[in-house]
Amino acid sequence: MTVVEPTVADTTTGPVHTRALVIGTGFSGLGMGIELQRRGVDFLILEKADDVGGTWRDNSYPGCACDIPAHLYSFSFEPKPDWTYMWSLQPEILDYLRGVTEKYGLRRYIHFGARVERAHWDDAEYRWHVFTEDGREYVAQFLISGAGALHIPSIPDFEGLADFEGEAFHSAQWDHGVDLTGKKVAVIGTGASAIQLVPEIVDKVGELQLYQRTPAWVLPRSNNPIPGWMRDAFGSVPGTRAALRTGIYWFQEALGFAMTKRPELLVLGEKAGKWNIRHQVRDRELRRRLTPSYQVGCKRVLFSNNYFRAIAKPHSELVTDRISRITPRGIVTADGKERDVDVIVFATGFHVTDSYTYVGIKGPGGEDLVDRWNREGVQAHRGIAVADMPNLFFLLGPNTGLGHNSVVFMIESQIRYVGQAIGAVDKAGAQALAPTRSAQDSFNAELQDDLQGAVWSTGGCSSWYLDEHGKNRTLWSGMTWQYWLSTRSLKRSEYRFSGVASARPSQRAAAR
Repeated sequence: MTVVEPTVADTTTGPVHTRALVIGTGFSGLGMGIELQRRGVDFLILEKADDVGGTWRDNSYPGCACDIPAHLYSFSFEPKPDWTYMWSLQPEILDYLRGVTEKYGLRRYIHFGARVERAHWDDAEYRWHVFTEDGREYVAQFLISGAGALHIPSIPDFEGLADFEGEAFHSAQWDHGVDLTGKKVAVIGTGASAIQLVPEIVDKVGELQLYQRTPAWVLPRSNNPIPGWMRDAFGSVPGTRAALRTGIYWFQEALGFAMTKRPELLVLGEKAGKWNIRHQVRDRELRRRLTPSYQVGCKRVLFSNNYFRAIAKPHSELVTDRISRITPRGIVTADGKERDVDVIVFATGFHVTDSYTYVGIKGPGGEDLVDRWNREGVQAHRGIAVADMPNLFFLLGPNTGLGHNSVVFMIESQIRYVGQAIGAVDKAGAQALAPTRSAQDSFNAELQDDLQGAVWSTGGCSSWYLDEHGKNRTLWSGMTWQYWLSTRSLKRSEYRFSGVASARPSQRAAAR
């Protein structure tokens, strides 16, 4: 591995120059940093917070865990044989990312407290000028966003919310200073966060109100600690950990095949979900209200052995009437009933399909990328690079999220691809590259055509996977191994190079 000393500069005296600028320190940003380090490319990483971790730093609510087995939800080049649980809890994943940061010496490349506000491309310099909220300027040849989509909390604009006298916070901004003991707690939302946190707090609170707009398919799953002897074997017996990772991967791919190619096979998941409800909820009417009317997989598939049991407790109430407003001391639903509340927890997800609007990016000629995506829809070539936007890359960009497997697998494919793109620029003697419109349009036309038959389009639900026009701009359309093949090698014919140095006189003479 080539060790690249980070750019050192006083940000108070002028712009900081670097070859590649990475945004974010989650799996994407850290993985990209390691790839650039390996290639000997000068780089810096900008992080809005004061520590690494991304999603796994921000989400610290009770019960927060990953729904992909840990041995797959980790870098293939940096395995951890001693995961405590098969599906790791948030603290252990955050510790893993901190450990990766220290092992590869990435902290010296990171500028913390640097929230990116805007960026523009200088046509003459062939450089990106990037500005943070506190006025710092960075100049880079390559700009790589590892910010992802699940980092901007979405809180509904309820009437009267500003007047609420109790505590209110989003699950991704959990206030650990608030004691829930004996309190009347309202949890708004029934997505992945709520399914995990509700069982954790239900026995502590005095009263739990769960506000459900749409019921979720929740499949049974236990998450017992991995025995010590097994963890020892993964660390000492060659091939055991790799075999487990491979088995997990192909099991998850089978789920992806059903979601993308044969949605009718998902009926087995529906049976498991209905059994999970019957097993934990005796009340027939409550079971009816908790049973989805759409196909399993249409929304994110969730897993829990105790979520429904928590809702069925005597001091829990499932509220399915629409929230009409919030009062200083409670919540009023559409039926006119007001319920007293001490604490409101918003488990309402994130800005996903519109997350791109939070950073202003202007390319050649001052073209605004936000304006373009507002007109044409969010799309990129292979989910990474954008037509006519030189040296701009997105990790976990449009249509590279997953509903069935580990996004870390996708991230590794992408960081390798971006590394190849930088290498291609150098090999061509150029300053920049960007995919052609025809290559991007062809890729996305095929992708959207494939998505038409997937469960996310045919399952009878609306979800955060879809944009305001009902188009899936979030998920990959097939198997992850297909994406790996798609990004295994950069095809120069799909790109236009610019800033190519003129041939030397001797080369021109030889060409004659």
